[in-house]
Amino acid sequence: MLVDAPSLYFRAYFGIPESAAKTTDGQPVNAVRGFLDMLAHLVRTRRPGRMVCAMDHDWRPDWRVALLPSYKAHRVAPEGGEVVPDTLTPQVPMILDMLDALGITVVGASGYEADDVLGTLSVSQPGPVEVVSGDRDLFQLVDDERGVRLLYIGRGVAKLEDCDDAAVRARYGVPAQRYAEFAALRGDPSDGLPGVAGVGEKTAARLVDRYGDIAGILAALDDPASGFAPGLRAKLDAARDYLAVAPKVVRVALDVPLPALSTELPVAPAAPERLIELAEHWNLAGSTRRLVDALATRADAA
Repeated sequence: MLVDAPSLYFRAYFGIPESAAKTTDGQPVNAVRGFLDMLAHLVRTRRPGRMVCAMDHDWRPDWRVALLPSYKAHRVAPEGGEVVPDTLTPQVPMILDMLDALGITVVGASGYEADDVLGTLSVSQPGPVEVVSGDRDLFQLVDDERGVRLLYIGRGVAKLEDCDDAAVRARYGVPAQRYAEFAALRGDPSDGLPGVAGVGEKTAARLVDRYGDIAGILAALDDPASGFAPGLRAKLDAARDYLAVAPKVVRVALDVPLPALSTELPVAPAAPERLIELAEHWNLAGSTRRLVDALATRADAA
């Protein structure tokens, strides 16, 4: 199981009111509590034997910005860095401390997003692999041959969607391996991808289905006999420069340099006394216990 940690803790933060999860001195821990409960649910219901949590060491890599300056530009804080709620920022180190005490592997890479780490692990780890995220870009990692599925948590972990290639095709009308081209055409405002003006999901899917990829579409534009409607041809022609770079921005890296990792999911906490200390200090005893119990139950079932 490859976990998109930022995707989970952002959802936890916005899904649980701060007033419902605080330390004794009033510090919010809603993201930490929700994150631990999500992991407990995933371990209990999916029973993975291996797990890695991926982190964003660079949420907006320079190489993507160089290709497309609008990439995530709307999420840059005035002082630089990503716009993150003030009360979420201090909770991220807490999550990392808890994962360390539990013995669950966490990894990131300089110059790359968590998506890229997940992509690299999805092709380098033996299958089957389940990727957990609410990021639609990760539909491109689905690979039936290698046994890579996306557990999509757009509606929450309790309502996750277990997606294989057929599910991606049913949802978007394109195979998983062509999702990046489809997304580039359609655009994604949350990532600052403008898409092609006037091209929505259905048109994007038809173009990918007919021409295979962006290179095929651009080649067809130069062929008078390709059959484009004049309006669509004009829209695509006006977006040539964007289409030349957008797929590279959307496409998840599969070759991130990563250290050797221990992926075995522990059956018991690696540092139990430290875990108890952290859980008591941050008022997280219940969530911690649920995750520890899930780990133990999974091991017993195995």
